[in-house]
Amino acid sequence: MSEPMNNAATQPSVEQLSVGFVLMPRFTLLPFAAFVDCLRLAADEGDGSRPIRCGWTFMTSNGTSATSSCSATIGPCEPLSEPTRFDYLVVVGGLLSEAPAADAKTVEYLQRAAAQGVPLVGLCTGPFALIQAGLMHGRRCCVSWYHYRDLTNRLADIIPVADQLFVVDGNRITCAGGTAAADLAGWLVERHMGRAWAQKSLHIMLIDRARRGNTSQPQPPLYEEIGDNRVRRAVLLIEQHLGDPLNTEKIARRLSVSRRQLERAFRRELGMSPHQFSRNFRLRYGLWLLQNTERSITDISSECGFADTSHFSRQFHGQFGIPPTTARDGASRSRNLWGKIDPRDPADDVFECESRGATPPQKP
Repeated sequence: MSEPMNNAATQPSVEQLSVGFVLMPRFTLLPFAAFVDCLRLAADEGDGSRPIRCGWTFMTSNGTSATSSCSATIGPCEPLSEPTRFDYLVVVGGLLSEAPAADAKTVEYLQRAAAQGVPLVGLCTGPFALIQAGLMHGRRCCVSWYHYRDLTNRLADIIPVADQLFVVDGNRITCAGGTAAADLAGWLVERHMGRAWAQKSLHIMLIDRARRGNTSQPQPPLYEEIGDNRVRRAVLLIEQHLGDPLNTEKIARRLSVSRRQLERAFRRELGMSPHQFSRNFRLRYGLWLLQNTERSITDISSECGFADTSHFSRQFHGQFGIPPTTARDGASRSRNLWGKIDPRDPADDVFECESRGATPPQKP
């Protein structure tokens, strides 16, 4: 038994928090690692890693080692064991494909755990397994903005949430994944063991403080109903090049279509040109950064692909009706700004001219 923390009472010899991880094939490593490391650091003094206050068990449907999406292997793993051993079962999802998210044995196991009242956590794409097991009917289900369309295309009897880090709906907890898994784990540690242990874990992980579950995701979905595959692929390219925007000509070449074809498809799907969409998307991301980070406006303008701070500020003011400094100072009052982008408003040609290296038209 280790020394007490800060002269507090002697550590308990029994676990205060026990978590079973159900690893799906090709599970995503980052959210799994962030979650379990938060538990590990809360379980013992310093970086001792002894499972004293917290316990964790890795499981797969057949008890063999689990291979992640990046080919790192976790083992040894146990077969799926009695659900009531655990305070929570965390389903760590894998890469999505046309195949079911979970095999029949895992589905039956999750259904049995739900019937026994064990809280279930869906991490990253883990909610897809919970939905497959019929355990999310009518519930709010958090998913990454990146997988929002996958969720809405496949399922209609859940309430999708893609603008938060994690959602607690009774004894179902769903998390968008990524680094948000550390925030969720910290929330659970604080709930069962106290704030000091949650802060201790996160600080060692170089995380200043846990974010709340209703914190906005960095890139909430802008246009969920895009039917044209060319436009969807173009939107992904735009998302991937926020800081160094591609002009319409380059996007069209990447997609092996003509510029005119791409522009027609965008106007038919979204009512705007590709460069108008890019500008709107980057401004929305800039708004998110202003409201959710302490980064300077200069850094944000560069991150969002604008030529300089004054250009970003002009575009931001023109779109939202207030300067960036006001959006930051009144962040809690400015969330209605998210609805202020009208995709059919005519945009100027500054972005397109900059991308081509031409001179922007002068404003009167």
